[in-house]
Amino acid sequence: MASQDGEGAERAKIRVATVTIFNNKNQNKMKDFLLVFRTDYNTMPKSSPEEMQASTKRWMDWIGGIAAQNKLTDRGNRLVPSGKVVRSDNVIADGPYTEIKESIVGYSMVKAASVEEAAELAKGCPILKIGGNVEVREISVM
Repeated sequence: MASQDGEGAERAKIRVATVTIFNNKNQNKMKDFLLVFRTDYNTMPKSSPEEMQASTKRWMDWIGGIAAQNKLTDRGNRLVPSGKVVRSDNVIADGPYTEIKESIVGYSMVKAASVEEAAELAKGCPILKIGGNVEVREISVM
């Protein structure tokens, strides 16, 4: 009887080790995704300081929700409207292009098992409430 109990304990240890290895492999399948936030600067409402504070809180709550799921890789940042564009012929021009309606206004990085899961995380983004959109792109590690 003692040998059977010893064998049962060994089998249980093997099962635990197998489950641990399986779970670790599934965690390693998480991929990084870039969330690119776009909107038309010209249609963005002018906000009072109180409205700006409320908007910042919505963004921080959304980002915090992703972080609470342990899926936030980099909270990212906002981008200023102006910048430069370097062309292939090394000409530097003012940018981004004004003829493009939407501008990239910020970004974040998340980790998810699939692009569909990352897109689900993006659904709560506050940019959507002001007519913007979120592009979800998988990052290909070089």
